[in-house]
Amino acid sequence: MEIVVPAALTARHVQLDGEAGRAWSAGLPALAERYLEEWQLRLDGGPWHGMVSLVLPVVRADGTRAALKLQPVTDENAGEGPGLRAWAGRGVVRLLEDDPGTGTLLLERLDADRSLSSVPDDMEALRILTGLLGRLVALPAPPGTRRLGDIARGMLDDVPATVDGLGRDGDREWVDTCAAAVAEVAGEPGDRLLHWDLHYDNVLAGDREPWLAIDPKPLAGDPGFDLMPALHNRWDEVVASGDVRRAVLRRFDLMTDLLGLDRPRAARWTLGRALQNTIWDVQDGSGRMNEVQLAIARAVRERV
Repeated sequence: MEIVVPAALTARHVQLDGEAGRAWSAGLPALAERYLEEWQLRLDGGPWHGMVSLVLPVVRADGTRAALKLQPVTDENAGEGPGLRAWAGRGVVRLLEDDPGTGTLLLERLDADRSLSSVPDDMEALRILTGLLGRLVALPAPPGTRRLGDIARGMLDDVPATVDGLGRDGDREWVDTCAAAVAEVAGEPGDRLLHWDLHYDNVLAGDREPWLAIDPKPLAGDPGFDLMPALHNRWDEVVASGDVRRAVLRRFDLMTDLLGLDRPRAARWTLGRALQNTIWDVQDGSGRMNEVQLAIARAVRERV
């Protein structure tokens, strides 16, 4: 079976890394063939892809269905293998094999066509996600995991350039507000093993458990820093409620209650995520704070 790299994945890598990204994408078939042979796998269908990874459904020599994940090694995903190994399948996809040198992972096969976004009731979906998050953050991060304290200090260092890059006075004031909140908690960043990107499309249906998390970007820190993805996901349902502030706080309060978090502290770390996302947006050329991030910051600020 021929390994075909989706054009959209190649385009994404070209966007990120130019010709180097195109070359990496072109080398994917050969890289896949290497691990098909080395780990005694056979292809079992067409490819899937995320933002940067190619995922191939495969079958192991013993007949077990699995998924071969190919991705470039970055600061964000370098800890994926160690993080998955630490979780050992508790609430998350199980790691079967990995090669840290290339970032290649062999994972248990989940249902790529059924994510938590398919659950009609967004609050039911949020309870499921929060239950998984509670299991994930129950573990201390293994040695070598990126640390939230370092991330927080980097964000605070980036505030002046971010403020200079924003065109609206109100946005600048909100960046300062978020930065002040981060500064209050940065000295105690926590040591839990965070997913960092746990939203509804990063939870897939499985056989071993009904739902399992995928695609972590492991980080050692405070669980309050892990709430933001679930607050801004399925945003159309927040807007459809007719009261954005109330809907955001309903989500935030549910998650902090189920996780047993200190609410003002979690609010400060959530403002930190709004700051982080704004820093990234400005670095990508945006001259204004994203309206969704702004709406969440306005609502969550009431819980500080």
